[in-house]
Parts: sequence; structure tokens; C-alpha cells
Amino acid sequence: MAKVGIFVGTMYGTAQGLAEAFASALQQEGHQAEVFDNPQFDDFVAYQNDIAMIVTSTTGQGELPDGLVPLYEELRSRFPLLTNMHYAVAALGDSSYGDHRFCGGGRLFDTLMLELTATPLHDRLDVDACETFEPEEAGLPWLKSVVEKLAVIS
Repeated sequence: MAKVGIFVGTMYGTAQGLAEAFASALQQEGHQAEVFDNPQFDDFVAYQNDIAMIVTSTTGQGELPDGLVPLYEELRSRFPLLTNMHYAVAALGDSSYGDHRFCGGGRLFDTLMLELTATPLHDRLDVDACETFEPEEAGLPWLKSVVEKLAVIS
């Protein structure tokens, strides 16, 4: 079974709740899953041979929440090549702020992971607060697809 680190960026707790729902669902499927709500660089690179899942809301002008910025910036500055890491991004946003801002936090992290040569496990999930009041409604079916892909690479 897979070892999955779930790295969270949240402003009001919605992304945290989704990350915990993901961890619970992964554990029920027999995978190891740990949620990092204040993710650090060392925690993240410890998963370089495993699975990293980034669950983040979007703030401001399409930016990452404050709690995820230090990890993002340290990854950008230290630039560890993560060629053995598989990853998935679940992005929360609000389309009423415009296309260039919608799920911007998740788009930033998704782009960085590709630059670090990590392999996407699944297409990014973009959850629109204008359409989905409970992110688990969109997130859990997406996670089911992620779990199916985990079975192939584990």
C-alpha cells in the first residue's frame, strides 16, 4: 500500500477538513496517510519516494494561504528534484473572483511540482465554492480515482 503525505494550506479550515476526509478515506483503503497542517520542507521531501497530496485553498489575488507559503518558497529556492515522487493537487477556489485567480493556490503548487520533476498521479481537482458548498462532494469521487491509480503504482 502507498504512503501518502497530505500537505495543507488553509485560511478558514475548509481545506483542512477536506485533507482530513482524504486521510480517513485513504486509511480505510489500507494506505498510510498523514496530514501536515503546518508543512515543513523536511516533512515534504521525506515523501520524495512516495506520494504527496497538496490540498490548498486560494487567497488574495490567486495566492497560497500563509501556512503553505514557507514550504512553497523553500521548495522554489532549494529546488530539490523529486523525480521519484508522485503527487496530486486538490485546489479550492471561488470562480466569482475571475479565471486568473480561480484555484490559483493549487495551480501555483501544481506548476512547481512539475518543475521539480515530480510525476502527477491525477489531474488537479479544482473545487469551486460557487458550485460546491461541501468540498467533499467533489473531492471524494476524485480521491476514488486517485486510489485506483495508487493501486497501479504501489
